[in-house]
Amino acid sequence: MVATVTSLLGLCCVYTDLDGTLLGRGSSLFRDAEGGFSLAQARALEACHRAGAEVVIMSGRREPQVAEAARLMGQTSYIYEAGCAFAIEGETTLMTGEMAPNEEGTIYEQIEQREVPTRLFEHFEGRLEYHSPWHHGRVLSHLFRGKVDVDEANALLTDQGDGDLRLLDNGAIGRPMPTVEGRTHAYHLVPRQVSKAAAVAGHARARGYDPADCIAVGDSVEDLEVAAAVGRFFVVANGPRNDEGLRAALAAWDNVTVAEGSMGDGVYEAVVTTLVERR
Repeated sequence: MVATVTSLLGLCCVYTDLDGTLLGRGSSLFRDAEGGFSLAQARALEACHRAGAEVVIMSGRREPQVAEAARLMGQTSYIYEAGCAFAIEGETTLMTGEMAPNEEGTIYEQIEQREVPTRLFEHFEGRLEYHSPWHHGRVLSHLFRGKVDVDEANALLTDQGDGDLRLLDNGAIGRPMPTVEGRTHAYHLVPRQVSKAAAVAGHARARGYDPADCIAVGDSVEDLEVAAAVGRFFVVANGPRNDEGLRAALAAWDNVTVAEGSMGDGVYEAVVTTLVERR
């Protein structure tokens, strides 16, 4: 049984999305939403360090990228491939349920062998494609970009006998596609039980954190679901500004705050607001 961890300042952990949240323009830790130099992210990390609160990245990126980002920030835990797994001090826990690497290959390869991505591309012709070049090197999920109806995609998966998988929306990215009007989104094809919320809950249990003493910050509908696993969730201002689906989903949660700041400024605001309120 894991002992419950408490914090003198009432904040044990900050779970933060990476792209579009902690990172500024160009996926830089030291740029704001407009591309100007910023220390907001570093100050947020410093505030967490002084308060004794862990910072955990929850990203759709593949593990080597997320592990290196966590290392550069001085953190020993991270969540990767949109919640497919989390790592604590070098020990990895898969959150993919019955799907696991086997003699047929990685989970990525098993999904590919079933030709699920090909059928999605055919159904959403011109509206969905691999998020090149970042789709390479993945082992637990497939990464796409485009603009599609996630409910429609998941109904299609179920109808075609692939109900053990789901497509999730990881937020607006703005990467242009000539056949898509407006902002494109990043989508992940994952085992059905996978979510950032489940990975956050699993990490908190492993660490012995009371969810009430944890906060999370993000910019997408998928990030927003993490509100169920923490005491309070903050949405950085650029999230609802760029994503009408996220704007519509906010009303369903009573522990969600939309920050005034975008990206790193919003993360700093979330951390400082929490620490001040819990003094």
